[in-house]
Amino acid sequence: MGGRIPDSFIEEVLARSDIVELIERRLPLKRAGSEFQARCPFHEEKTPSFTVSPKKQFYHCFGCGEHGSVIGFLMKYEGLEFLDAVEELARAAGLEVPASGSQEPRPDVGLYDVLAACAKFYCQQLKETPAAIEYLKKRGLSGEISRDFDIGYAPAGWDTLIKHLGTDDAKLALLKNAGMLSEGRSGSYDKFRDRIMFPIHDRRGRVIAFGGRALSEDGPKYLNSPETTLYHKGRELYGLYLARQRSGRLDSIIVVEGYTDVATLAQFGYRNTVATSGTATTPIQVEILFRAADTLVFCFDGDKAGRKAAWRALEAALPKLREGLQVKFLLLPEGEDPDSLVRKQGADEFGQLIANACPLSEFFFDHFTVDLDLGSLDDRARLVERAQPRILSLPEGIYRDMMTERLETLARHRLQGQQPVTRDLSAGPAQRGKPSQQRTPLRVALAHLVQNPSLAGEAGSIEDFAGLGNDELHGVEIFKELVDFCAQRPNISTAQLIELWHDHPALTHLQKLAVWHLPGEEDQQEQEFIDAVNRIRLTWVDILLSRVTNIIEQRDEYRALQQRQQELKKRLDDRQS
Repeated sequence: MGGRIPDSFIEEVLARSDIVELIERRLPLKRAGSEFQARCPFHEEKTPSFTVSPKKQFYHCFGCGEHGSVIGFLMKYEGLEFLDAVEELARAAGLEVPASGSQEPRPDVGLYDVLAACAKFYCQQLKETPAAIEYLKKRGLSGEISRDFDIGYAPAGWDTLIKHLGTDDAKLALLKNAGMLSEGRSGSYDKFRDRIMFPIHDRRGRVIAFGGRALSEDGPKYLNSPETTLYHKGRELYGLYLARQRSGRLDSIIVVEGYTDVATLAQFGYRNTVATSGTATTPIQVEILFRAADTLVFCFDGDKAGRKAAWRALEAALPKLREGLQVKFLLLPEGEDPDSLVRKQGADEFGQLIANACPLSEFFFDHFTVDLDLGSLDDRARLVERAQPRILSLPEGIYRDMMTERLETLARHRLQGQQPVTRDLSAGPAQRGKPSQQRTPLRVALAHLVQNPSLAGEAGSIEDFAGLGNDELHGVEIFKELVDFCAQRPNISTAQLIELWHDHPALTHLQKLAVWHLPGEEDQQEQEFIDAVNRIRLTWVDILLSRVTNIIEQRDEYRALQQRQQELKKRLDDRQS
């Protein structure tokens, strides 16, 4: 269930990781009974609703609902992918991540090293190339920013990089697989030549690709690495690693289009700037950005291409929006880009523009109404036809309700089939954290088992439930599977259990049960679990009795029908005789 990494290794990593220790290095935790509390890093709040359980090795926020294991926390807080989070924890625990079951070598072996060597080579070449240094000075980029972003220079020669890193077949193969070479009639040659080089880092700080800005008129102005085993344009964001080095979780992120824009804004104090690596913003990029900040400001040129890029960013963001998250748009004056504007107006005025950026809702409805006459019934109908499908792509919640209401107001009629949803906003964190499901014996037993897997030993034989299926008692198959799973691993924590069931269809349900409030001391909780299991058994006995009763009734009915049949045949026989 853990992808390429064996489940047993994930279990071992979680066993050696202490979620309290890891989170405490990032958040100030205070003890609250047997758990720890802090203000949630994933949404704004005045009173702590974020809890960390040493026993479960699990975190949960009663305010926004975020929860998970130490792996989930690293993914959310640091913006890491699953495999990266596991590798990070493994390294801290002194473990080496095993290869997958396949005997084939990993496709990324050696690529990180060769790309790091390329970046080092380009940085050295920049120091030795006055023309490249002069270009950066003219662009206003300081030596400090060039150093922070590892900006370099690719020499004009056709094989300078090849000669530096070696011409043997193995090195050439690595350079080619890393996207650093092109192929011609005479063989391989350096892909990047006479260009200012911007290394692109993954979320662990490793170089995975490059963007190059031409110094001469030879070739395209900008040139990016092709997609490789390590680099997928739609998943990466230039500058995100460097932005997060300054702060684990950012208040906001400015999204621009160019590498130089990122470096310039960073020089003017906006270290929270990233770029989309020359591609339209994707939903995956939006999701990664929301892991790092609650507010995104897309800052694009105000020309036709910039407006198109902004709209694509909006479409990518809509399905990812939820309560507490915000998207804004800043379209710059014609002929300006973030680099030129911040130099012209200064950091403070640029900051005011960012603060006053257009909210997504306003940008959304401006886009659809700019060419419509809302005094016309036909145009109002056209507005609904255009806007409604996109509003429905929003996750259910208050924001979607408000967007629906705004559309209804503009269209001056209620959307067919779309009734406003009312919500109780007065509930506090403790109330919101309570389970909405009915506390049936099966759910209570599952909740105890998820929160304390060692209780599987108190469940008795699951053979007692042989023949009982979900159609007769919904969820019993999960219960039987979970008891068997936990019985084989009596010492695992809640966090280990949730991670090992990562791909199970019941994961979401078990995650909710993992944060149910189960009052009482351990012995009381154990007894409540045993009672719940016995109530499930009682339900099973009731079902068996019902089955037997049905069989008896069916036999009596069968006998009565047989007797009736015989009587009717006798009557017919008597009449014929």
